[in-house]
Amino acid sequence: MGSFYKKVIRPVLFKGNPESVHNLSAAMLGTLGMIRPLCALSECFNLIRTERPIRLFGVDFPNHVGLAAGMDKNATFWRALGALGFGHVEVGTITFHGQPGNPKPRVFRYPEQEAIINRMGFNNDGAEKVAARIRRQKGSKQWKTPLGINIGKSKITPLEGAAQDYIGSFNLLAEYADFITLNISSPNTPGLRDLQKKEHLYDLLSAIMENNKHWAKRKERNPVPILLKVAPDLSFPELDNALEVLLSLDYAGIVATNTTISRPSPFSSDSETGGLSGAPVDELSTRMINYISRRTEGRFPIIGVGGIMDEASAGRKMDAGASLVQLYTGFVYGGPFFPKNIAFSLKRHSDKWLY
Repeated sequence: MGSFYKKVIRPVLFKGNPESVHNLSAAMLGTLGMIRPLCALSECFNLIRTERPIRLFGVDFPNHVGLAAGMDKNATFWRALGALGFGHVEVGTITFHGQPGNPKPRVFRYPEQEAIINRMGFNNDGAEKVAARIRRQKGSKQWKTPLGINIGKSKITPLEGAAQDYIGSFNLLAEYADFITLNISSPNTPGLRDLQKKEHLYDLLSAIMENNKHWAKRKERNPVPILLKVAPDLSFPELDNALEVLLSLDYAGIVATNTTISRPSPFSSDSETGGLSGAPVDELSTRMINYISRRTEGRFPIIGVGGIMDEASAGRKMDAGASLVQLYTGFVYGGPFFPKNIAFSLKRHSDKWLY
């Protein structure tokens, strides 16, 4: 079925505008997600499970493969993704204030390189509306697929107000999340990556974690696991600083990595701005995962993202030290059965990785 998608379906889809095709796919998956019996039946066939759940930061994951943030920005179709084989889903990025994102066109495919450049700019409905949507979707049901919620800074919020902006989103969304990811590494919101710098990072992360503890006390429950998503363009000294802060504040883990602003060949002359994802990011991301794993002696959970286009690239992420992996561009190029195939491949070799 994977080859049928690549040879027959993908060429038809790729004739359309990337964002329009995405919106159509999202609508179809949203409809599937409302048909719970069909989702449950599809999960029986497609959701590959490891011998025992992969337990990280208090959450049980049925397999190693998740959907990366950026695809289901408004939490409209996450319920259908277990039916495609995803072992977890990360929705968002969601900001406190709803915003339209950057002007169109803002997504560009490069099929020969299996890559995408995007400059979406956190287009989303805002934390309050998305929280209400997830509340309606979840109802009283227990969902097998863990839900991560990725939050970012609103474009209108200055850097000095970033902590309160993130906290506002956190307080609205945390109740529905199995884990929260802080996105401070997208290249498409002006100034956002400055939050990764030493002069901003500790104050931001300590304020959010302190709020998490107060929130948990009010709710009479445990704090929500929080992870940080970092850029592949950080230097190793910058990454060392981030790891020092994360470990000192008891953060749950790290997501490595976001898209890159670098332009390796053959993109060196490309004029499109934005984050580059897909196969060209594989080596950058894997190198960073390996560095994080070695610096933390393999004891800090890492979700590996970036350039997973086949079973081999997923395996390299795990060999480098990832605890889980996430797909986005590989899912676009590989089709609906891609997550199942990756999960099956990683399960066959899971005795290599301790969890």
